[in-house]
Amino acid sequence: MSKLEDVIRAIGLRKKYGERTVLDIETVSVGPGEILACLGPSGAGKSVLLRILNLLEAPTAGRILFEGGEVQGLRGKEMVAVSRRMAMLFQDPLLFSTTVRNNVAYGLKVRKVPASEREGRVASALEMVRLSGFEEKHVSTLSGGEAQRVALARALVVEPELLLLDEPFASLDRLNRTALQGEVKRILKENGLCAIFVTHDQEEAGRIGDRIVILDQGRIVQEGAAGDVFHRPSSEFAALFVGMENLYKGVVTGSDNGLTRVEVQGKFLESTCEAGNGERVTAGLRPEDVTLVPPEQIEAPASSRNAFKGRVVGVELAGPTARVTALCPFPVVALITRRSLEDMGIAEGKMVGLRFKATAVHIIANKWGKVL
Repeated sequence: MSKLEDVIRAIGLRKKYGERTVLDIETVSVGPGEILACLGPSGAGKSVLLRILNLLEAPTAGRILFEGGEVQGLRGKEMVAVSRRMAMLFQDPLLFSTTVRNNVAYGLKVRKVPASEREGRVASALEMVRLSGFEEKHVSTLSGGEAQRVALARALVVEPELLLLDEPFASLDRLNRTALQGEVKRILKENGLCAIFVTHDQEEAGRIGDRIVILDQGRIVQEGAAGDVFHRPSSEFAALFVGMENLYKGVVTGSDNGLTRVEVQGKFLESTCEAGNGERVTAGLRPEDVTLVPPEQIEAPASSRNAFKGRVVGVELAGPTARVTALCPFPVVALITRRSLEDMGIAEGKMVGLRFKATAVHIIANKWGKVL
């Protein structure tokens, strides 16, 4: 039975197109006031999951409970009644060719809300998305960000119990995307709204979601708070997808004083994660957890348990940041500011020192077993 605090819960959800299974989820749920970010690559089944939860598509198998009530088998007015307790926002705003006011008021008209009440609710919704004064503008005159704000207002004005968002900012430029991410999070939290947010962008998931599920080939491969998902991924796939690019296969050579030593290509990494002696493991490290220092400083005392010298083999500039790859002898990718890159004179062929803490080294369990 669904927990009473769940707004929506799916159990044993399966979806097949012909012989191809595109969704296979044991359980997924979201509670009141919670934002669940559904993260995964294209084709992972994220949008299919959203359409099924929104009753736009029937599952091949499984149960969906909305506020504790079964929705399977509902037809006609009963299904419409449940679906109207939800609202969905798509990547394309899908606005009608009319004014902003008429677009936002559409859902209220369908629900036969009196005209005297509609005006106030439309005004409130536009104020929430910071578009007061846009009522008479034709949607053809709006920017992409403004159009998506109108679509958001149209979803919010019906006061949904669950808001479903299918990569709504993917087509926007970075400035508008970041601004709208913040606006959506603010609106949801200020109004205590429950939402499921689908995205393939790890930064977006971390910025908006209270909890994150990672989908791969229709299955949930990890679920948890953003900090756990990003810093303690449960598999190599999850690690790579959330940006833990430095992955090293190694062997645990011992543990002492809360530290585990992993041998990788003749060097040793120290981690605060637990693992059995002799186990073959994967050690992971996020690029932003690596600090670069001049090579002559690498022997100086520091709080970082891991310290190596390496030769720079790649520098990639991305706006105000730089990705530096150094061999020591395994490749380590570090993410630093462009100013640090220039101040330190880092360039291909030069030596650098690399430091990172034992808490930054995450050990991923695997099925390789122990070394004989």
